Amino acid sequence: MGERAMTQRDGTCWDVVVVGGGAAGLSAALTLGRVRRSVLVIDSGEPRNAPAVDVGAHGVLGREGVSPLELLRLGREEVAAFGGRVVSGRVAHVRRDGEEFSVATEDGQRVRARRVLVTTGLVDELPELPGLAERWGRDVLHCVYCHGWEVRDRAIGVLGSVHQALLFRQLSKDVTLFLHEGAEPTEEQWEQLAGLGVSVVEGAVERLVVDEEKDRLAGMRLVSGVVVPVEELVVAPRFVARADFLDGLGLTVREHPMGIGEQVVVDGSGFTGVAGVWAAGNVSDVLAGVPQAMAAGVGAAAAINADLVMADAGRAAASRVVGPGGDVCTGPTEAAVSRRVLGARAHGLDGLVDGG
Repeated sequence: MGERAMTQRDGTCWDVVVVGGGAAGLSAALTLGRVRRSVLVIDSGEPRNAPAVDVGAHGVLGREGVSPLELLRLGREEVAAFGGRVVSGRVAHVRRDGEEFSVATEDGQRVRARRVLVTTGLVDELPELPGLAERWGRDVLHCVYCHGWEVRDRAIGVLGSVHQALLFRQLSKDVTLFLHEGAEPTEEQWEQLAGLGVSVVEGAVERLVVDEEKDRLAGMRLVSGVVVPVEELVVAPRFVARADFLDGLGLTVREHPMGIGEQVVVDGSGFTGVAGVWAAGNVSDVLAGVPQAMAAGVGAAAAINADLVMADAGRAAASRVVGPGGDVCTGPTEAAVSRRVLGARAHGLDGLVDGG
């Protein structure tokens, strides 16, 4: 990536630099572009849902089942249509520089931004089990809302999570819970599992069994040597926000209330509590799917634009002077002068009502 690709044509500071070009980041950039903000998206090209390219993104109204990479391609085109720019790169750090920010990439490029939006997503830390990572996003999954419909009525294995076993039982009568290294179910959970007909397999799992000819998951081999047939496997990753490059800005990273991972703390608008910095998507909500990430990006963009509007208005008001004396011309002063000079032709509602 060349320096010119990241620099505004007039050499000025970007209104907003968006770090991360996924669903949240591109939705934010589109929103900002449509209100004529200068926006630069820096994306490392590592979308979290890339492994699901063959199964699609689901629950996206109007784009149900779209390939994740196709969705991003379309998003980039839409951002560009409204003047936004998307470049490839990995941000190394973000530093405050007076009232602005300095955003530097690992290849040494540097740009200035008035505001920063972090949409870098998260990393799925998968259970350590031979063969599992290779099938992630194919027949190893975690979200009933993202991919449940596609595995309906199949033989579904669930690794160590009673909650997920109950969720996926809604999609199939053939659900098997492998306790593996998970917590022992409570007495109430045992009753729930039995009542719904969920099979429970005790003992540790050794590895996944794959039908190499069909390139499909075929079962789970226990340490005991027993193989339990399954066609799909549900796991519970630990979700970790990609936020290491923000060290020094003072953002708060906190454990999710459900104990499933770490995320950047934000308010309802995506504001991080650090002046000028917002976050949206999985980096601040590890449970967000594509539609939620899009919505969060739009909300954060609106909040950022409102913040910039007030900053611009304040700067414009402070720069207004009357005559050579340099006195600030306040709103009430301007209105009074207009009435004296123009009378009924003064701007405002009075002039309209009087027919001026």
